[in-house]
Amino acid sequence: MDIKYEPREGVYGLLAEFTTPEELVTATERAYAEGYRRMDAYTPFPVTGIAEALGSRRNWVSPMVGVAAILGAVGGFGLVYWIAVIAYPFNVGGRPFNSWPAFIPITFETTILLASLTAVVGMIILNGLPQPYHPVFNVPRFGLASTNRFFLCIEAHDPKFSLEPTRVFLEGLGPQEVSEVAL
Repeated sequence: MDIKYEPREGVYGLLAEFTTPEELVTATERAYAEGYRRMDAYTPFPVTGIAEALGSRRNWVSPMVGVAAILGAVGGFGLVYWIAVIAYPFNVGGRPFNSWPAFIPITFETTILLASLTAVVGMIILNGLPQPYHPVFNVPRFGLASTNRFFLCIEAHDPKFSLEPTRVFLEGLGPQEVSEVAL
């Protein structure tokens, strides 16, 4: 008989604490293989392989920046072309009105401007920032995530999450401690 436990009200998830990055990557891979998808890892420094272990999806910032760069180039060139050829044609030294080499600096600058602004705004929006509060801050030992500990949090929103079976699963991964994360 398969008993389905429901998560308790007011629980964000379960947080497992590990001492090495290798333990965290192994535990994350096993959790993903077990079917957990709504989880996150917290480390004091970048850990190679953790994004793949979490099953991270494609990042949308790069395509957004590429589109913005193209729009910036077309917009900058179009603006200078409109000014020099249509709105205020002024013949200097017998050059043609559409003297495109003179348009390159403005085109370059608008390309970089739009691409960089899109990168910053896209990163902020896609990362859900600003987020001054997160439920994992309620766990007292989570302060070690900025010094020397590695944490894996399986969220209660995960379709496979059940409080007791998930706790047993996490304890089987060999963590230092498994903590309940309150909302």
